[in-house]
Amino acid sequence: MERRAVVAGIGVAVPPAFDQRVMWDTHFSGALAGSRAAERIFAASGVRTRHAVADPRSEDVAHWSTAARMRRYAEAAPPLAHQAVTAALADAGLDAGDIGLLAVASCTGYGTPGVDIALAGSLPLDPRARRLLVGHMGCYAALPGLDSVSDYVNANGRPAVLLCLELTSLHAQPPTDDPEQIVCHALFGDAAVALVLRPDRGPGLRVVDTAWRTHPDTSDHMTWHVTDLGFRMSLSRRVPDVLGVEVELLAKDLLDPHGLTAADVDHWAVHPGGPRILTVVEQGLGLPDTALAESRRVLADYGNCSSATVGLILRRLAPAPGETVVAMAFGPGLTLSGALMVAEP
Repeated sequence: MERRAVVAGIGVAVPPAFDQRVMWDTHFSGALAGSRAAERIFAASGVRTRHAVADPRSEDVAHWSTAARMRRYAEAAPPLAHQAVTAALADAGLDAGDIGLLAVASCTGYGTPGVDIALAGSLPLDPRARRLLVGHMGCYAALPGLDSVSDYVNANGRPAVLLCLELTSLHAQPPTDDPEQIVCHALFGDAAVALVLRPDRGPGLRVVDTAWRTHPDTSDHMTWHVTDLGFRMSLSRRVPDVLGVEVELLAKDLLDPHGLTAADVDHWAVHPGGPRILTVVEQGLGLPDTALAESRRVLADYGNCSSATVGLILRRLAPAPGETVVAMAFGPGLTLSGALMVAEP
């Protein structure tokens, strides 16, 4: 099948912003007993600003039950979703009634009727439109979502929307001296990003190909478990070591069929799981220091927003017609996913 699906519009919606240093001084320093080690982790996170639907300085989110967190998700997610999707539709020059498929990727909140059904009413969607939920895949979910949505567009010749919406602030965990949990406290933020795909070669990013690599033998390196106090993430220190080896193989799987190498790629949108992840990807692919500049800027301005982060980076890129873009993201599994795109005039 000829791949002609083009990302023609991107929309972003975020809750209120918080300065990382101010948040440390006014909340986390006290919550983490003024730990010097924790302060160093916050300072080295690469994050300057994050957005959150729940302010831990006024709400004791860390001790909320999972049910209470899901109630807040149900309240906060639909308005952000609506704002992001309507912005993306406007960017693409389409109306909600044009959409044949709405896919929602999220690993931070669940309930039925969910965000997809709320959007069906608020946009509103055509009653015949299809809906798809991509759930609990974690940080790399945007790319499987993009894969599925572009397949729909190619097969059906109709526009589609992919919404990645993550409210990670709702899963703050109780105070701890566990370095892995402190890293999570320092990195994650909230965001909603919507991508509109059209079945034509108009302006935008044409999705050329996708690739995956999954390693179940390292599945314990990155986990996202449902607990009585929200969803608890674990991030092994070994994750960068695995990515350092596997990212080169992922790039070859993605680029070799098209006669390309990493050196031929004009723009990169690599999920910033943290500063060390970006450095490992640069080294593994032999990229110059400037190649992942937008990934680092997004990390600084938003933090790690799980599945929404790749879309935040794509929105900032400005490829000229004919230039190539590679998006990459990593998550539980341990899973690596990538997409090759070309800018259309």
